[in-house]
Order: sequence, then C-alpha cells, then structure tokens
Amino acid sequence: MHKNKTKEPLFHIAKRAALPWYLSWAIRIGAIVLALVACAALTVFLTHENPFQVYATMFRGAFSTPRRIWNLLQSLAMLLCVSLALTPAFKMRFWNIGGEGQVLAGALAAAACMICLSDKLPNGALIAVMAVSSIAAGAIWGLIPAIFKAKWNTNETLFTLMMNYVATQLVAYFVIIWESPKGSGKVGIINQATELGWLPQIGNYKYLLNIIIVAVLTVGMYIYLNYSKHGYEIAVVGESERTARYVGIKVEKVIVRTMLLSGAICGIAGLLLVGGTDHTISTTIAGGRGFTAVMVSWLAKFNPIFMILTSFLLVFLDRGAGEISTTFGLNHSFADILTGIILFFIIGSEFFITYKISFRRSAKNAEKEGGTANV
Repeated sequence: MHKNKTKEPLFHIAKRAALPWYLSWAIRIGAIVLALVACAALTVFLTHENPFQVYATMFRGAFSTPRRIWNLLQSLAMLLCVSLALTPAFKMRFWNIGGEGQVLAGALAAAACMICLSDKLPNGALIAVMAVSSIAAGAIWGLIPAIFKAKWNTNETLFTLMMNYVATQLVAYFVIIWESPKGSGKVGIINQATELGWLPQIGNYKYLLNIIIVAVLTVGMYIYLNYSKHGYEIAVVGESERTARYVGIKVEKVIVRTMLLSGAICGIAGLLLVGGTDHTISTTIAGGRGFTAVMVSWLAKFNPIFMILTSFLLVFLDRGAGEISTTFGLNHSFADILTGIILFFIIGSEFFITYKISFRRSAKNAEKEGGTANV
C-alpha cells in the first residue's frame, strides 16, 4: 500500500531577521539597476531610441541649469515637508491619507491672511499671523479625524480621505470669491505689486528659506521620533495598542497629539507654498504631494533622514520624465511608464528585504540528508 504523502509547496515565504543596513541598500541599488535595464529594453523595443540618451535627458531635465537645480530642490523640500508630516501618524499605524486636505487648509488660511489683512498689518506681523493661522488650520484639519478615531474608533483612512474633498471644495468656494480678474475662475498672484505676505528671499536664492525650514523640520522630526518620550509612545502604540495600554500609555491622547502635529506640519507646507513659492491659491496647489508622501514615508521606513533620498528620487523621476517627453516628442505617458517601472522595482525590493524565500528540497537531497542523519 502506498502511504499518502503530503506534498510540500515549491517554496516557503518567511519573515527575515533584520538585515544590516548595507545589505538592505545593496538590494535597493540592485533593484534600481535592474529597473534601468528593463526600461532600456522597453525604450528600444517601443521607440527605437538610444536608452543612454534617454537617461542622459533625464539628468539634464533635473540638473542642466542652476534654475532647474533650485526648482528640483524646492520640489524636494515641499514633498519632504508633507512626508515628515505624515510619518508620525503612519509610525503609529494611524493611516492618515488626508495630507492633501491638511496642506490645502494651511494654504487657504495663509491666502486669506494675505488677501484680507495685507492693508491692516505691517509685513512682518502679517507673515507671523499667516504662520500661526496656517499651522492652526492644518492642525484642526488633522484633529477632527483624530478625535473621531480616539472616541468612536472610526475608520481613519476613509475619514481623512473624505476631509481631502471637503478641503478641496472649501478652496474652490473661496477661489470664486477672491477671483482676480472677475470671471477668470482663479485668484492670480496675490499682492503682486506690494509683495505683502511673501516670505523673505535670502540673497539671490528664491527658495532658500523654504529649503532651510524643511531641513530644520527634518532634523527636528528625527530627534522627536527617536529620542523623545512622545516618539517612544508613538512607536509603542504602533507596535501594539494593547501593550501601550498595559504599560500605562494613554492611546487616545497619543492619537490626538500625533495628528495635531501631523496637521500642523502640513499647514506649514501650505504656508510655504502660498507665501514662499506660488503666491496664489488653487485647488491643485498641493499637487498630489499628500498621496506621494505616503510612498516616500513607507520607502524610507519612517526614517526622516532616509526620506530625503526617497523624496529626491521621486522628484528626480518626475522632472526627468517631463524632459524625456519634451526632447523626444514622446507621449508623456511613455515617460510615466518608465517612472512606474522604476518605482515597481524599488517597491518590490522592499519585499526581499523583509522576507526570504526558501525553495523545496529535492527528494534526492532529502534522502541523502536523512541517511546522513541516521548514521
């Protein structure tokens, strides 16, 4: 009689022990190299263009002139700022998808101050009021879903997503009220003649103040998450709410406090966009950063220092993709395809960093090992 043998699966997936940082980054770099090879093959197949020229064009799109470099650094700073805002919430396992709305709330508050108070306050006081208003507006926009989560355990993903749409409609409403010229459907440059409410320029560098502010926030967030009591409580709540309650941490208080912080930093991003970059307000001023920041934070494993690298990568790919479309006369979708392939490989590399795959041993090897063991 034949014994029924349970057939082993071809492979097993198991979680790894933590890899050394250099091995983790080696896997990521290998994934980027493979992605570039795949993109090169696709480029030759679909467009018959030289892939090396395509890659060179990507670099030119980001670094060919000082102006492009400063624009890249400004975009990096804005994306990093929103990513810093979302990181404490995500580390706590509070899925804040409302970064876009929180940025819009801060931007709307800054624009309201510029439009309504520019003739009533000196410029220094106006900028101070803008800063306080933007931080407060963003914090309130983050506080609302936090209270509902803490009190009634609502779904924070849906709640924060819904708040994005509310913020968008609020901005759309005030854009119609403030539109200039009337009937244009847009606000235009606010205080263009007087520059009241515009953040000061340092030397000849237009975006340097924005970059400095975000750099300070990055260092501050790193210290806050890794060396403060609040950062420790965020980490414990993220690992296990039950453990947090057992050791005496008030989970509801941590949720509210963390979302206040996240919303406040998003409000700062809104202030920098209105007062330091665009000098206007629109429903698209956040530019999708509230969603892109989710990827930045996750790829960097909630480490604010590594988030500089992931932010740079995404901004560089976006700039390069636009330059490819312009230079080669290609559909912009092709550039987006290349960007998507690279991101796919990078995100996929995180799987191999976190998990290992063990393949089934052959019957011959199993018998040999079994025989050896029986000796």
